[in-house]
Amino acid sequence: MGLLRTILIILLVYFGFKILARLFAPILLKFAAKKAEEKFGGQFGGFQNPNQQRQKQKQKEGETVIDKMPNQSKSSNPKLGEYIDYEEIDE
Repeated sequence: MGLLRTILIILLVYFGFKILARLFAPILLKFAAKKAEEKFGGQFGGFQNPNQQRQKQKQKEGETVIDKMPNQSKSSNPKLGEYIDYEEIDE
């Protein structure tokens, strides 16, 4: 009878731990991720340009921002024509 009681207690503790782990694991993971983010931000956050920080504050979530426009000074020579990529077919 004592062996059966011990096995039952072990199973109850095991399943109880499993249920509690499912409930509290997401909370613990969020906490750990937040702490890691703060630590990472503390190490590398000081290297941002003040202009970038101001620009990030102005941006709204989901807004598209173009930081740099490409140079339009490159123009093709109209005498050369258009480049066409081709493949040779062996017969």
